[in-house]
Amino acid sequence: MGYAERYLGSKGKKLMTVSVLVGVYGALIAYIIGVGASLNAIFGINSAVASLAFFAVGATLVYLGLKTVSSWELLLGSAVLAIIVLIFFFSLGHFNTGNLAGFDWRLLFLPYGVIFFAFIGTAAIPEMKGVLEHSKAKLKRAIIIGSAIPIVAYALFTVGVLAVTGINTTEIATIGLGKALGNYMVVAGNLFAIVAMSTSFLALGLALVWVYNYDYKMKKSLSWALTVFPPLAVALSGLAGFIQVIGVTGAIAGGIDGVLIVLMHRRAKKFGELQPAYVIRDRWFVSALLCLVFVGGIIYTVANF
Repeated sequence: MGYAERYLGSKGKKLMTVSVLVGVYGALIAYIIGVGASLNAIFGINSAVASLAFFAVGATLVYLGLKTVSSWELLLGSAVLAIIVLIFFFSLGHFNTGNLAGFDWRLLFLPYGVIFFAFIGTAAIPEMKGVLEHSKAKLKRAIIIGSAIPIVAYALFTVGVLAVTGINTTEIATIGLGKALGNYMVVAGNLFAIVAMSTSFLALGLALVWVYNYDYKMKKSLSWALTVFPPLAVALSGLAGFIQVIGVTGAIAGGIDGVLIVLMHRRAKKFGELQPAYVIRDRWFVSALLCLVFVGGIIYTVANF
């Protein structure tokens, strides 16, 4: 948000604050709900109790900070990729290509917010910068590789799930997959969901703590409390479901964030004083197209909420 204020003024900082808060809080709410549902599917325990148990562990790790979170993220991230590959290959014997047919082009943009949510990763970049503080030249490559890996992983997972469950795909996709393939997939699939959501919970939780701590000069304990407790309250209230939360969060927060980043990049190219670690060319038509997509996505999501 400091860069938003530097290049876009106080209004830019306020809009970025809205984007960050909506995006991160929405994600944290979704992960608390989702992990609770997955633990319920595996162990049969009450979803609210399961969500509280996950929250206790996740919130503690966020409080402990970057070094602890980074160690867990590496371990959990590796586990996510391994489980995705296993799920895909376990699903091969149950593929029904008919489940992948019959695409309705009228619904092309229906999952816009959910898909955008899945690819939002800007909040993790400050953390990456901190880790690569003494190797800034590697940041560009890290961002590219870190963006490409999820694209491949999501594609494998999506094809694997839809080819098996089709119209019976559930909000937490691994729950429906488990019902279709048996108990072993209930455990493996929902374990994947838990690990995937846990890694994101840690990264985004830490990013928001930093926002409160560094941008708004709040003490660490207050920054942590403001980060973890509001989403817990909303998640346990039952006011919204998993897909509702991530769809609205992805479209609105991601859209605002995207427009501001495009505008900041253009301003930084003209008025930036620091020598960047790498350079991205400024093409006005690309910037205009991106802003149009972002704004259009927000309008579409609000209109169809």
